[in-house]
Order: sequence, then structure tokens, then C-alpha cells
Amino acid sequence: MPQRRSHVDSSAAQTELAVALSALRADLDAPVDFPPEVLDEARASTSPPPELDLRDLPFVTLDPPGSRDLDQAFHLERDGRGYTVRYAIADVPGFVSPGGAVDREARRRGQTLYAADGSIPLHPPVLSEDRASLLPDIDRPALVWTFGLDGEGTVVDTALERALIRSRLQLDYTGAQEAVDRGEDGPVSLLPEIGRLRIAQERARGGASLNLPDEEVIRTDGGGYAIRRRSPLPVEEWNAQLSLMTGMAAASLMLGAGVGILRTMPRPDDAAFDTFRRQTAALGRPWITGDYGDFLRDLDRTDPLTLPVLQAAATLFRGAGYVTFDGSTPTDTVQAAIAAPYSHATAPLRRLVDRWTLTICLAVSRGEALPSWARDSLADLPGLMQESSQRASRLDAATVNAVEAALVTPLIGAHVEATIIELRGERARVQLADPVVTASAPVPVDARPGDVVRLRIARADIGAGEIEFSLD
Repeated sequence: MPQRRSHVDSSAAQTELAVALSALRADLDAPVDFPPEVLDEARASTSPPPELDLRDLPFVTLDPPGSRDLDQAFHLERDGRGYTVRYAIADVPGFVSPGGAVDREARRRGQTLYAADGSIPLHPPVLSEDRASLLPDIDRPALVWTFGLDGEGTVVDTALERALIRSRLQLDYTGAQEAVDRGEDGPVSLLPEIGRLRIAQERARGGASLNLPDEEVIRTDGGGYAIRRRSPLPVEEWNAQLSLMTGMAAASLMLGAGVGILRTMPRPDDAAFDTFRRQTAALGRPWITGDYGDFLRDLDRTDPLTLPVLQAAATLFRGAGYVTFDGSTPTDTVQAAIAAPYSHATAPLRRLVDRWTLTICLAVSRGEALPSWARDSLADLPGLMQESSQRASRLDAATVNAVEAALVTPLIGAHVEATIIELRGERARVQLADPVVTASAPVPVDARPGDVVRLRIARADIGAGEIEFSLD
């Protein structure tokens, strides 16, 4: 599931918040610059010759505007009553030499880290933003998944091959949505059909995937702070379904072969659901009846309070991890949010584990033996990914804390109403609706979860990411 991110625009670049956010990367103990030998190897690396030439197919990419690390490109076409979906993934396994300098450095990093003022990439930009990226109007090697879908959106056929492609367009979400809304006959004209069918498949499975958009922190004319929120567009959710479909296919291939790595997550327990219900009530969008997946899907994406609800829902999806197997199937194979076995397979430029998944799936598809380097290092992956995920979580939490402290700074000394989400001894997690902030605060001794209490904002420290409340 995507992490909550906050970005600083140019108007806030010199503020105390920008300084605090910039300092987070220095305190993270994460590598920023690449060693010379890694850069040299990245510049000299080449990929294997492709087996197919698919440059005649008009692939396109769909990403946030300005993106350079383009992992995926797609081509959609109708096939009788069904569809053919081709999903091309950057051929990072072909560019990275096992045991080489780039490989060793990538294992040290684990994943691209996203800070509010920039990123710390997994691979040198010469690879991730240039030679391996599926940029438009350039021949690129790719690992191309070909899916046959029936009229209900069910996958009935899957293939994976190494091919040469040429993306025609680099689309962004807004432009793609506008093209769909105008009814244009173009590269994304089938995406709504396929996306809606895959969402219906997800609903039938009992899944509840999230698609959290970015937030932007801005400085107001009055000298305070605000978060500019962009409502998620339908095209983003349809596009996400292509990635989820690919991850499920990868998991199925590896489970069938008896070797691989899965992304697993347990179903939320009753306490987590109770906490989420209180948060939705505090935000004025209560989840009262029905499955939580249906509740999330049915939220009005134009409602400004939908984003905080989705962010609160992200707390349900805890306990995710990686499980490797070689010879025997794991006991628990399901990723609860997706309600199916699932593997990370679509972002190898930005996530280490995807390189192993793609390598294993390609060997299985070809009927070949798994490369020894992938099998020998398979058991190391959960630890490497856990370490990098912990760094990412610390960065994300510190970023949110700094942003929330900035949001309440103009309100120091003022009283606000907050809903108690969860009691923790003499303190509680509370939810403010405006500004949307979740924090720890003292509460009356007889308070209960769901109660609304009146608090005074006593102090806010942007640099430390701390907010202090009092009951007076």
C-alpha cells in the first residue's frame, strides 16, 4: 500500500517546515550518494538481447507529471468479447549484474525513499531515470506480461517474455483523465472498462486496495501552513488495477513452481476495525454497515474528507511482510487487502524485491532452471526489505509529524475539539477534523473512545515534530 507523503512547494521552500523536512534525510542514516564504482558500473551496464520485437505496439506510460523513473508501460486492446493487456516492466534484472557493485548497493538501500523535498533512489539515476526507464520515443528492453481477459475481466491466459518496446507517450493522470472524460479513442480509452472490471473482481474477492494520492504543504498568505489535497482520479485507480493483476499473476506463477517470494498481510483484527470506525465518525464520514472494502470504494472521491478517511484506513493494513519459499508452499499466502496471493513485481526501478520476482517468473515462464544467484539469495530478501521499510516508515512518520506540527502552529493557545480514537493509559490518540491531525493528548479520567473532548494547543515544535495539548 502506498505511504502517505507530503510535499513542499516553492512558496514554502524557505520556511521552518522546509528546513525541518530537509533535515530528516540527514538524520535517517540512509545512503544518499552513490560510490564511484557503482556509478561506473551503471553507466557501462547492458541488457541481454530481447527475444521479441514489440516496437510496433503503441505502449504508453501513466505516472505523476515530471516522473523519470518509469517502471511500467501498457498496451490495451479488445479481443473478441474480452481484452488483451500487455504490461511492460523495466528490465532491471537485465541491467544489474548479480554480485556486482550496483547489486550490492541496491541490497544496501532496499527501496527508493521519498522525502518531502526529494528522493533517495534505489539505483543510480543513469539507470532509474535514463537507460532502464521506459521513457517515450526510445527503444527499451522490457519484461512484458501479456494477459488474456474474458468479458468479466477474469485473467484466462498469462505469458511473460523479454522484449524490445518503444513507448509512444508519457501520460500523466490529469491528462489521461481528461482524455477519458472527452471520450477520446486513444491509448487509455479501454482503461475504464478494464479497470472497472478488475475492481469488480476485487470486490467479489473481498479485497480493499487503497490508492493514496500525494499531499502538498503550502505556506499561506497569513504566514501559516496548509495542506493542499488533490482528489484521487478514477484513472489512477484503474491504472493501479493493472499492477495488482500483474502482482497476483506473479504470485500464482511462483506458487505453481514452488519457489519465490510473496507479499503477505494478515486481515485486520476487531480492535483495528473499531479504531477505524471511530476515526471515520470523527471525520464526519462514519462507516456504519457493510464490508470495509465496499465502504472505501464507495467514498466520494470529490469530498475533501475522503483523503483523511483513506489515510486512516491505511492503519488497517499493518503487519505486511515478505515470505520466501523453496520447495514447500507457505501456510499463509494471502495479502489481506488484495484478498489473494500477491507479489511485488511491477516497480523494479524503485524496489529491490521486484528484481527477484521478475527473474523467477521469467525462468518459470521459459521452463528454465532458476538462476543460482536468485535462489541462493532468496532467503535474504525479507530482512533486506524489512530494514529498508523501517527506514521508509521512520521517514514517513517524521515527515507527517513535522507537517502536522506546522499545521497547528497558527492555532497555539486556541482551543479545538478532538475525538478520542484510542485510550493509552492517561493519554489517548485523538483526531482533529480541521486541521486534519492525529496526535497524542491528555484526556479526562472518565473519557471513552468516541468521546469529543475540548483541548488547548499549548505548543508545537516543527523541528521536533511535536504537538502538546492541555485540558485547560
